[in-house]
Amino acid sequence: MKIRNLVNALSKLPSLGPSSSRRITIHLLQNKEKIMLPVVSSMLELANQVIKCDICGNLDLQSPCAICTDPKRDCKLLCIVEELGDLWALEKGNIYSGLYHILGGRLSAINGVGPQELNLDTVRKRVVNLHIQEIIIAISPTLEGQVTLQYIIELLKDLNIQITRLACGIPMGGEIDYLDEGTLKAALTSRQSIK
Repeated sequence: MKIRNLVNALSKLPSLGPSSSRRITIHLLQNKEKIMLPVVSSMLELANQVIKCDICGNLDLQSPCAICTDPKRDCKLLCIVEELGDLWALEKGNIYSGLYHILGGRLSAINGVGPQELNLDTVRKRVVNLHIQEIIIAISPTLEGQVTLQYIIELLKDLNIQITRLACGIPMGGEIDYLDEGTLKAALTSRQSIK
């Protein structure tokens, strides 16, 4: 029963189904000392230490996070992303040096996700307080992404700032988290103004 519980728990992770979860469980059990116990220990330690950044929504060991407090960051540039994985995708390629704002998803009437369920209420405040000059909207170009994009534009329409979005390299319906660094860099450097 406990082994089945582990398989079920692992199958809830992204990209893992029942078969992959069974294989991982078997591998962990067969390598209990070398892999399973160190992984469990690392996960417990991290679970007790990680916190959400009060400013951008990033996960870190401190709040404000290391990105928000980095003096080398361009504080006039704000990239709005859907999820933490999108921030990590942009960071791993060292192709962006501004600040971030993680929404925590995208607007979706079908799934009951409205503006109050997302980290949208602080976007305008950050833009005004930090004197942001450009907002890059790095949201997946899905139908829900387009709705979220329009909502953000409406939220900031009376401010005198440049609003851009990621351009070429991202297919319609694609997810930012699954793209390679080259594609992300092309999309980031060829962004286009939408306001």
